Amino acid sequence: MTLRLLALTLLGALLFQAAPAAAKQPTEIEAAAFPAPSGDRGNLSLAAIDGFPVALGRDRAQILRHGIWSAIGTRDIPSKTLALVSDSRRSAILSGADGVATAAAALTLANGAIVAKPLPDLPVPLHSAVGAFQPDALLVAGVSEDGAPRLFRLAWAQSARWQALAPWPGGVPVALAAQNRGIAVTLADQQQWRWLPAGGWRRGATTPGTVVGAPRAIGQAYLLYLLRGPGGTHLYSYSMITDAWAPLGAALPGEPLAAVSHGEGLLIASRRNGALAVSTLTLRFNREPLGLIDWAIITAYLFAMLGIGLAFYRRAKGGPSSEFFLGSRAIPAWAAGVSMFAGSISSISYLAVPAKAFETDWQYIMSKIATVCGLMFVALVVVPVFRRLNLVSVFNYLEARFHPAIRMLSSALWICMQIGGRMGIVLFLPAMAIGTITDTNIVACILIVGLFTIVYTALGGMRAVVWTDVFQVLVLTAGAFFAIGFVIYQIGFGNVVDTATAFDKTRMLNFSFDVTQPTVWAFLVLALFDVVLTFPKDQVLMQRVLATPSEKEAKRSVWLFALILLPSAFMFYIIGTVLFAYYRARPEQLSPTLPIDAVFPAFIGTELPPGIVGLIIAGLIAAAMGTLSGIINSVATLLSVDFYERLVPGRSERQIVRFAEWASVGVGLVGIAIAIVLSRLDIHSLLDLTIELFGLLGGACAGAYTLGLFTRRANWQGVAIGIVAASIITFVVWWFGLVHPYLYLALAIASSIVIGYLTSYLFPPPSHSLEGLTIYSRRRARAVSDEAAPSIPVS
Repeated sequence: MTLRLLALTLLGALLFQAAPAAAKQPTEIEAAAFPAPSGDRGNLSLAAIDGFPVALGRDRAQILRHGIWSAIGTRDIPSKTLALVSDSRRSAILSGADGVATAAAALTLANGAIVAKPLPDLPVPLHSAVGAFQPDALLVAGVSEDGAPRLFRLAWAQSARWQALAPWPGGVPVALAAQNRGIAVTLADQQQWRWLPAGGWRRGATTPGTVVGAPRAIGQAYLLYLLRGPGGTHLYSYSMITDAWAPLGAALPGEPLAAVSHGEGLLIASRRNGALAVSTLTLRFNREPLGLIDWAIITAYLFAMLGIGLAFYRRAKGGPSSEFFLGSRAIPAWAAGVSMFAGSISSISYLAVPAKAFETDWQYIMSKIATVCGLMFVALVVVPVFRRLNLVSVFNYLEARFHPAIRMLSSALWICMQIGGRMGIVLFLPAMAIGTITDTNIVACILIVGLFTIVYTALGGMRAVVWTDVFQVLVLTAGAFFAIGFVIYQIGFGNVVDTATAFDKTRMLNFSFDVTQPTVWAFLVLALFDVVLTFPKDQVLMQRVLATPSEKEAKRSVWLFALILLPSAFMFYIIGTVLFAYYRARPEQLSPTLPIDAVFPAFIGTELPPGIVGLIIAGLIAAAMGTLSGIINSVATLLSVDFYERLVPGRSERQIVRFAEWASVGVGLVGIAIAIVLSRLDIHSLLDLTIELFGLLGGACAGAYTLGLFTRRANWQGVAIGIVAASIITFVVWWFGLVHPYLYLALAIASSIVIGYLTSYLFPPPSHSLEGLTIYSRRRARAVSDEAAPSIPVS
């Protein structure tokens, strides 16, 4: 089977050289006609209130419900309206006299009428006032009496007072827009300025025409504009990430007068042949089915993984529990190291990391560099302690060092973190990618990938996990290199370098002391706490280490893991950077409706030739399956060793293995359910969500390993208090958004360590022997327990 897949890979390589990218248009514009509102048509404005389009004329207002315009009353609407600000749900009016805006009001529906609710007056009178909505605020821009640009923000819910923001360098605004956390200002001379949190105001690409009406945000990174030029009025998209304009569809008929957000597009009022016409333009992403060769590659890969699981099931059938949990401690160091790498990257690295590099730069790669440095210490100091103990569950160490309650509490928290904070995301990402690439149902993709992973993991145990990981790393690496090479082949290496340099896309170092940013200091702190001090907390990685034949082999596996980790990180960030250059050069090829995390899947589906698509999808599935299988096996191991054996004593080897097999099935099904829920949500960055959940769920208990390994005074009472206190502190910091999410994990671990150590002095020191349980023990420490066949709880 492996040879067949390699043959298909070579065939894909030939296609890569022979077949150019297909010139597909990923975005389709659907136009639909609506009846026109009646009455005065000379001065019409469009707005949206509570999701309903509203037409405001000189003498009347009408609302569109169920495709029919009907008259609606108005109250307290200023007669001198200068600008109308609207998105798909909210509207506001800027009013004043002689072209100078001084007041603002929110439009609402109340008692069957449109009512203007006064907002605080503008801080200064503004000429050429324009506005835009952020998710939670109203923005207003204009020019003050002295000619200086001014920009103000009003929190929509509080409506307390206006906040002055840093304005663009200068010029008269004609349009203002907000997308995600960015702001775009279009000037009368067609110059575009954009503000981003990371870099402030930057000059953008000049608009291809004169702005008609107000722009609207769409998707997670785009703005839609109506622009009038020599060839008529066109719908354009503008990317807040790549700073590129792209025309969408042909010139619009007639003369557009006004537009407002509507669904996935715009509701437009135009004058055609002297009459008023209303229509909608809706953006649709074109999905194309996979070719036969793509399905052949994906199917062959899935059944190859299933075959590996069945092979090891026959080998392990009737064997001891140590075979299912640890592969009888006979896994070679190189295979364990590759498997640790496969378990650490996942589909998050394959999709979310390129998306983060596409959106921002390489600052997050510092976390991998810091991790590699931390792994060197782990291999030399931490791994020998745990490998000598011959553990199956790393949480058994906490029982031997502290108390059974600490073991079970920490094990339960880790299980919740993996199931609730990782499994669902890892499984959802490839399904989202496949759904983006094709018209395949996302839920069906989740079920297929999830069920195949459950079957081979439940059948084959640790050996199946490790050896499928080795094969999966080869597949995903080949797919990633094909994607990078294809972009360079299409637009040229020089273009990629020039674009990356112009936009500073390879910036890695941020030495700011702002704790809300991903800085070098944040990554160093994270590596210190997440790797150096608490590496043993991760059962997924440690189970590979414990599956090696000896202490020497265990250390080698960690060294190899570190050796692979950094080059792979650069590979994934390079994918994001080359995609930025590609879509900067060809902006029309990326649909504005897609989420940022779908940029790599969109590229795969719309740009790559048949065969390569199947290979990269197989690599994507491989990344997900490698992580999922490790999580499923590790969680099933903990449920069996930390809970089943303790709560149901006297079980036989066969009963323990049978429970682990069924636990694997149950854990996998829960992960599938969470992934299906995630598919129904609109999440900006799945990478950020993963980081947040890891900090909230996984940091508090991790400090127990630091206190156990590096101190002799810490006791179980202090550790328990530290875990509870750290959980509360991290939740409060998350609730109020006090620091960057990357610091949640470090904060939780640090709080757990400090509070746990200090409160330990309120109780007597440990009374049992700590020989072999700290880094200060003799090298030839005796084993605390031998869980190999089967595990023996330590009391």
